Amino acid sequence: MDQKNRTSRRNFLKESSVLAAGTVLVGGIKVSHARMVHTQGKGALKVALIGCGGRGRGAAQDNLTACENTQIVAVADVFKERAESTAKQLNVSPEMTFSGLDAYKKALATDIDMVIMASPPGFRPIQYAAAIEAGKHVFMEKPCCVDAPGYRILVKANEMADKKGLKVGVGFQRRHDTGYVNGIQKIHDGKFGDLILLQAYWNGTEPWFRGPQEGRTEIHNQINNWYHFIWLSGDNICEQHVHNLDVCNWAKNDHPKEANGMGGSEIRRAGGRATQIFDHHFVEFTYADGMKLYSQCRHAVGCWGNVSEYAFGSKGHGRVQDSGDATDRNGVPFKFNNNFEQEHFALVEAIRNDTPYNEGHYGATSSFTAVLGRMATYSGNVVTWDDAVKTGVDTAPGIENFTLESPAPVQPNEDGTYPYAIPGLRYKPFV
Repeated sequence: MDQKNRTSRRNFLKESSVLAAGTVLVGGIKVSHARMVHTQGKGALKVALIGCGGRGRGAAQDNLTACENTQIVAVADVFKERAESTAKQLNVSPEMTFSGLDAYKKALATDIDMVIMASPPGFRPIQYAAAIEAGKHVFMEKPCCVDAPGYRILVKANEMADKKGLKVGVGFQRRHDTGYVNGIQKIHDGKFGDLILLQAYWNGTEPWFRGPQEGRTEIHNQINNWYHFIWLSGDNICEQHVHNLDVCNWAKNDHPKEANGMGGSEIRRAGGRATQIFDHHFVEFTYADGMKLYSQCRHAVGCWGNVSEYAFGSKGHGRVQDSGDATDRNGVPFKFNNNFEQEHFALVEAIRNDTPYNEGHYGATSSFTAVLGRMATYSGNVVTWDDAVKTGVDTAPGIENFTLESPAPVQPNEDGTYPYAIPGLRYKPFV
């Protein structure tokens, strides 16, 4: 990859910052920021869905179930057949159904107020930045980034969203769960005394796997099997365990300053799976005051399973979740026991009432906490937050210009497997 492509994503927002106000160009079409930054009252809220996989369709349904008078009026997906089937399911017209790697640009250029983003996470930073530039409210699934350049894009886009008064929701649904809202509040109120240690777990079974299909390009097949490629998913520590890491950052009101850890891919290698991701990670995160977070995640059948978080303090310890009455952020009542629905309800209420609402800030820091942990387990070395942000590797140089005919960022070996990190031998955390 040439140097121009290697640096283009890093400069993506710098070069586009002049678009922070006025009229922008999205997919070749001019869009006015001033047209509809807020949608107050109870008029119809027009929504586009970008990413029509299972989570995207689920998020669209959560939005329609939880929110009064919202309409999915546009859909976009890399794969034409998936976009068309989702459009049929949601009663979206053919004219508002878009496919291809540039489909998100076409959706953003339409007359919508809000976008739901559920494409593979590697694409999220550039799609989020484009949505904010276009003046759209956003709900984006987690993780919000898979590498340092993506994190830097998120930070700038979040600042732009705040300046424009745009509302941003992130799919950390535990933030909208009464048990977690109560538990975190009680921790902050001193239930366990001064925090000494946090523990986080996501130990589960094997995720889905989609093998290559004839007639598709390499990049096409990788996007279809996105969970198993670093540039698309960030590994399972980013794609799943990020939920638990977010809870711990929430309890601590901070993000770690450094990480060291270990991990590997024993089960998948033994099974001959064509995948890049590890099947286990253990990370020791350290916060600025020296407090530790011990984090473990694993994909394995027949092993101890646990998805939870624990807090240890000077007066006691226990699970983070707790019971009691609670109010969602900005004073929004808990209308739904289903936290997937509640997170959409809270976001749309903020849009309707024009109250400050930007979950993108902790969406970025918690997502990068997971990236930091992966850099530590892949390298086998201590990795600091500041170094990782400044010079962490770009997993997909030139991603904003990819097409389905582009060379994939990672190429298969002769036997059909893919290169993966070997701590101490084959992985460089910094450029």
